[in-house]
Amino acid sequence: MTAALVAGTLLTAVPQAGARAAGHGAATGSAPPGGAPPAAGIDLDTVTIPQLQARMAEGSLTSSALTRAYLRRIETVDPTIHAVVRTSTTALRQAAASDARHRAGRVLGPLDGIPVLLKDNVDTRDMPTTAGSLALAGKPPATDAVLVGRLRRAGAVILGKTNLSEWANFRAAKPTSGWSAVGGQTRNPYVLDRNPCGSSSGSAAALAASLAQVAVGTETDGSIVCPAGMNGVVGHKPSLGLVSQAGVVPISAEQDTAGPMARNVVDTALTLSVLSGTRAPRGEGLRPAGLRGKRIGLWRLPALGPEVDAVMTRTARKLRAAGAVVVEVTPPYQGRLAELEFPALLSEFRRDINAYLRTRQGPRDLAGLIAFNRAHPEERACFAGQELFEQALAAPPTTDPAYRAMRAELKDLSRRSIDETMAAHRLDAVAAPTNPPAWTTDCARGDNDVIPSSTPAAVAGYPSLSVPAGRVGELPVGVLLMAGARQDAELLALGAAVEARLKAWRAPRYLPTAAPGTPR
Repeated sequence: MTAALVAGTLLTAVPQAGARAAGHGAATGSAPPGGAPPAAGIDLDTVTIPQLQARMAEGSLTSSALTRAYLRRIETVDPTIHAVVRTSTTALRQAAASDARHRAGRVLGPLDGIPVLLKDNVDTRDMPTTAGSLALAGKPPATDAVLVGRLRRAGAVILGKTNLSEWANFRAAKPTSGWSAVGGQTRNPYVLDRNPCGSSSGSAAALAASLAQVAVGTETDGSIVCPAGMNGVVGHKPSLGLVSQAGVVPISAEQDTAGPMARNVVDTALTLSVLSGTRAPRGEGLRPAGLRGKRIGLWRLPALGPEVDAVMTRTARKLRAAGAVVVEVTPPYQGRLAELEFPALLSEFRRDINAYLRTRQGPRDLAGLIAFNRAHPEERACFAGQELFEQALAAPPTTDPAYRAMRAELKDLSRRSIDETMAAHRLDAVAAPTNPPAWTTDCARGDNDVIPSSTPAAVAGYPSLSVPAGRVGELPVGVLLMAGARQDAELLALGAAVEARLKAWRAPRYLPTAAPGTPR
């Protein structure tokens, strides 16, 4: 359904919870209890970047008005979900500069004037970058991450920073996703006692709550796509190397990538074009051309539960009705990938975090981080462990022949798992459930997040894309699409067609808890 756009000044709108049905509607945004009543304006839930740019081009919308709307919405809504850790003091100045460019006809591209939130492990010279840890909460980095420089040169409004799972969920053996010592616990906007998944939890929850137009997340294995699926938004993990890793707090240079997140595929694709420095797709280039003749391999993963499998069955039925050929597949080598990935990441984390910390004030190496956590009780407020830090400190160096053999085997098997599956069935993509229903957040228990669908593309360095597929009760479930090396553009085009066919997006209702019988 096309978003309701009203010419003139944009007014933020935050209706009462339950004021709109669970679905597309003309009301502007949805909000937790206590929100302001609806006001005339733009539908922040459903509007796309091309629609915003069209309004700015004709003069009926300004970036300043759009930015104020998002800042007011953060002020009103974010206290309920704790997705945004800080907003930029220069956001309105950035927006005013964009307005001047629009008036002069010197627009810098599709993101000029568009508010963007950044995960708080992406370096910004004018705001702290903490990875959720008090160890980095002091002076901001000296320079922007490369991707932030690209966003600034494209005219995007850097609105602020989002909470994350501390150290991107690579600290404790039993972490709680969405918790950090800096930002506290991010909540899932659909059901507030449920988890947002990690580690780009704040980015995804902020988008679900319509606190920015787009956001940037990061992933080593699942940390863009799982939060996207669990919060009912779109998340794209790009091909490795398409987006620069420079200035992003690392886990592993062999798998890490930043990537775009949004409420729709077209905004995701436009943001990727800026992050990667590639040519922006034309809006009509992502308009679904149809699924007829597309071949999609469905990897069911029944271990995620019968409710999720039922969502995949409905998804397959809808894709077949649109003319796609859906065949069931099981990518090989998954057991061996699970066996090798974690020990390889331990060695890589020690190498890469030590190099990053040398660029920052605070602890200078991994041993220093371990000592910092032991000395600061606030770092143990939700969970005490730092077992992964300690294991990484004892891991073999990346010069060790055994490590090198392990990473070589990982790369080979992960790529073959996708390439061989796609070749055997002549596929355009492999599809799988992105996530189970969001589990109840519990610091004592930790996460319940054994989700294998992200691993093949993450380890291979291939692209993956999560698109909303349906729900289990109130809880969103995504479908994860994977393709071969550097097939990002093809995957996004296919994702747009899948998105248009499934029409699965629903605005959150900020329920305090799930209905009885919902998986926990």
